[in-house]
Amino acid sequence: MIVNRASLDGLFRNLRAEFQAAYGEARTTWAMIATLITSSTAREDYRWLSRFPQMREWVGDRTIRQLAAHGYNVPNRDFEATIAVNRNDMDDDILGIYATQARGAGISAALWPDELVYGDGVNKAFESPCHDGRPFVDAAHPLDGADPFPNKLDVALSADSLEAAKASFGRARTMLETMTDEEGRPMGTTADVLLVPPALRDTGSILLASDKLPGDAPNPYKGAAELVVSPRLTSDTAWFLLHTMGVLKPFIFQRRKTPELVSLMNPEDERVFMRTEYLFGSDSRAAAAYGLPQ
Repeated sequence: MIVNRASLDGLFRNLRAEFQAAYGEARTTWAMIATLITSSTAREDYRWLSRFPQMREWVGDRTIRQLAAHGYNVPNRDFEATIAVNRNDMDDDILGIYATQARGAGISAALWPDELVYGDGVNKAFESPCHDGRPFVDAAHPLDGADPFPNKLDVALSADSLEAAKASFGRARTMLETMTDEEGRPMGTTADVLLVPPALRDTGSILLASDKLPGDAPNPYKGAAELVVSPRLTSDTAWFLLHTMGVLKPFIFQRRKTPELVSLMNPEDERVFMRTEYLFGSDSRAAAAYGLPQ
């Protein structure tokens, strides 16, 4: 192959096509549990989560919701994946491996939101603070004008019997569906996703798909939620019952820049002269955050 600007442009077009094809084929689960927030600045401020107002009868002046005094700022972070193309491979027309690498980069870019949402969000939910300053999963979330509320239940998920199912899934569903706002009004939350690690796949399947539980008891939880199993969960025992049908899901994927394939393929570039390498790769900016703990 003659290496010039035209051949380099053609190579990059082919690599970009492979990247985009793989990007669209990757299977992800982040969108099932997280809301996409499009970011337009270096960081996003989620203080507005502390005043998520509901409609009320208008008597007298309007009731104005003030933003919380403490901030919940989530900065965007930079991410990249870069591949070097050896000029000798172009001379020898040995380029098939780079198409495979471009597809790998596309899959990686598509799965990257999963890595952020699960790695920085779900797996750290017992320690990382949300908008109220408490860990996202906590036994005492503060509410202005109301008693603190828990969204943490220290019970193992179980389908060993009807009693065990009621004490775990049933209790969590009741806790979730009775969540209230600062004025004591129901939030309207409903349990629709059961998120578990692979170690709890069978338990979740029995709870949500079986007609009967052990002991021949009718299963009141069949079809009660959708089962989502993720190997990205680092705990074999932690499980999450989620409300994902509202305006805001429990987790947030904050995207500043969508991954795209870029290149450094200039025949006159100093890197080519010094190392006989052309570069291509993807880059993006984003972060993970928490929505309402209710």
